[in-house]
Amino acid sequence: MSHAFTRRQAATLLLSGAALAPFAGSALAQAPYLDIRRGSNFQPVQIAVTSFAGEQGPALTAIVTNNFKRSVFLQPLEPKSFVENITNPDQAPQMDSWRMLNAQFVVTGRVARAPDGRLRTEFRLWDVTSGQQVAGQQYVTDPNNARRVGHIVSDAIFTRVTGEKGFFDSRVVFVDESGPKEKRRKRLAIMDQDGGNVRFLSRGDDLVVTPRFSPSSQDVAYMSFGQGDPRVFLMNIESGQREVVGNFPGMTFSPRFSPDGQRIIMSLSQGSSSNLFTMDLRSRTTTRLTDTAGIDTSPSYSPDGSQIVFESDRGGTQQIYVMAAGGGGGKRISFGEGARYSTPVWSPKGDFIAFTRQKGGSFGIGVMKPDGSGERILTEGYHNEGPTFAPNGLYVMFFRDPGGSAGAKIHMADIFGRGEFPVPTPAFGSDPSWGPLLS
Repeated sequence: MSHAFTRRQAATLLLSGAALAPFAGSALAQAPYLDIRRGSNFQPVQIAVTSFAGEQGPALTAIVTNNFKRSVFLQPLEPKSFVENITNPDQAPQMDSWRMLNAQFVVTGRVARAPDGRLRTEFRLWDVTSGQQVAGQQYVTDPNNARRVGHIVSDAIFTRVTGEKGFFDSRVVFVDESGPKEKRRKRLAIMDQDGGNVRFLSRGDDLVVTPRFSPSSQDVAYMSFGQGDPRVFLMNIESGQREVVGNFPGMTFSPRFSPDGQRIIMSLSQGSSSNLFTMDLRSRTTTRLTDTAGIDTSPSYSPDGSQIVFESDRGGTQQIYVMAAGGGGGKRISFGEGARYSTPVWSPKGDFIAFTRQKGGSFGIGVMKPDGSGERILTEGYHNEGPTFAPNGLYVMFFRDPGGSAGAKIHMADIFGRGEFPVPTPAFGSDPSWGPLLS
């Protein structure tokens, strides 16, 4: 597939940034402040996001504040509790007034038009304990990208405080569902990770299901049911260009990309069994990976490309297995008593596998280590399904369909089970797939 431009080129065209010099001799410390993996003693960092100066400042402030509210690890203070009114974002805040509120950090900034018409956004992050500026950056961009700058500012602050990569400057492809339940219109759509900036990628003439983002580019694979057999499409989000990979009448699950984006892996039915196959997207050659009498489906590569996790009923019930990327025997890793496991997906960091667990009438979204240990259910109810990891591996997004006349809605949770939040969509939404960081 030819691309209009690469993700990195796109980021360069959209945005330019530079470090903002620290105020009056303060030092930019480098060590993170929060151990996000701390156990029962975990407490989120209290952070005050003051209103950014400038006509577009309030809109950017709202984006940053909302991002932090959904981050679990950073807890923004209520603006109505603020004692100090920041009038000059370049000057150090009055730290005593913020200590009274138990704030650990204060964010100040401004948004202004540059002489050439572009938008200049600046922020400073202040450590209340030391009284020093510990981060500062300015970004110059086209005004149309103002919302994205809010996510980039959020990522810079999140990374400075936690030492972890951010996730705010990312997008999610999903299936937008509208209309009555018996005649749903399903369109391919994309949105920012917070539910904003929705754009439809298909018109709804054909049924589309199970989109999957490439982990290495702005490409999406999805299945489309139009006339005849289901077809697998590849679409480049930036250019809108799409192409048919092939017709797969026996496909049971949409293909996922390999970590380098050069292959896709999928499940194809043959009689009463389903097996895993991989296709090289350059040569279009297909290689069979499993050969069992059971149903092998829902494959996902490990981030280094060496292993594959998948679900199979080869042992009598629906369980999760891991095998080498080249195929061969699989090792079962799910052993919850009386439970069935499905839709496994490997974390971009390689440390966890997310899954759907069905036990009784309840559907749980959980994570486990690649060897099956440390199973943790993040949320449980009816009917949760289809987890997908944030690019930093700290969050999963999934959809919940309560049944009846209602429809599916998208939610997100952190991998430690500390918080869960709805992700707003225009109508109903299902099958989310989280893309890589844009910046």
